[in-house]
Amino acid sequence: MTDNGSCYRSKTFRAACKRLGLRQIFTKPYTPRTNGKAERFIQTSLREWAYARAYNTSDERTAELPRWLHRYNWHRPHGSIGSKPPISRLGLTEDNLLRLHS
Repeated sequence: MTDNGSCYRSKTFRAACKRLGLRQIFTKPYTPRTNGKAERFIQTSLREWAYARAYNTSDERTAELPRWLHRYNWHRPHGSIGSKPPISRLGLTEDNLLRLHS
């Protein structure tokens, strides 16, 4: 989910999303409720991943992103959803969670 900035509406960004198998979703214009979610994610990712420690190279930082995203979605408590991780909102049973989780 991104805001409606020109960089996110560019053909280059759209092609990158397609190449990665991502579905691009835009926030509703002039709706702080949805844009706030995107902004909060960006703020958290900068603080907890991008600038959380000194990386030797950009490639090293990039390699850390999948691990951080996994922790963010599967393990990190989110205050807005009762201190549970986002994956809990899918309503998976414990069996499904164990099978899907790696």
